[in-house]
Amino acid sequence: MIESTQLFGFMAIALLLVLTPGPNMIYLISRSICQGKKAGLISLGGVVLGFVFYMLAAALGITALLFAVPYAYDVIRILGAVYLLWLAWGAIKPNAKTLFEPQLLQQDSAKRLFLMGFATNLLNPKIAIMYLSLLPQFIRPEQGHVFAQTLFLGFSQILVSIIINTAIVFTAGWVAVLLSRKPQWVQLQKWIMGTVLTGLAFKLLLEGKR
Repeated sequence: MIESTQLFGFMAIALLLVLTPGPNMIYLISRSICQGKKAGLISLGGVVLGFVFYMLAAALGITALLFAVPYAYDVIRILGAVYLLWLAWGAIKPNAKTLFEPQLLQQDSAKRLFLMGFATNLLNPKIAIMYLSLLPQFIRPEQGHVFAQTLFLGFSQILVSIIINTAIVFTAGWVAVLLSRKPQWVQLQKWIMGTVLTGLAFKLLLEGKR
């Protein structure tokens, strides 16, 4: 069984990452503003399928591989830390473009909305890093089957993502207007995210393989 501290720690990181601006967020905001909340929810369905894909990939072998192959975990851990530092720099660098600015998108069918949501998440390096570098840190082989723990943590992350992204879909227009009127909030958000991402990166670098 996964301890409550492990679960809450992982869900806190999942919450932070879903709140960090990225491809999923900007796509859902733009689609919801341009085509409505229904289109945003259909797109979210595709995003969720992308999460399920990564979760199953991790549960069916990637996590076990990290524990079995010498240095495999360390390599992915270091790459994950480097990517998090890159994200942090992208958030705070001078003249960084905010991802909250919606893009103009053409009207698409439900099928295309779903597939685009899936592709956006599948090609999102932030999600790959989460499942390859962050999730294994919360797996404890001595606490039970690695497969079951991976599924449990994965579904917990997906639940957090569904809740937050649904809220984003329903408040996309309001958030875009608010941030356009209050640019100081965008700057504050950038520095907070940059600081936290940097902290996560150093945590990864300083934590060796268990």
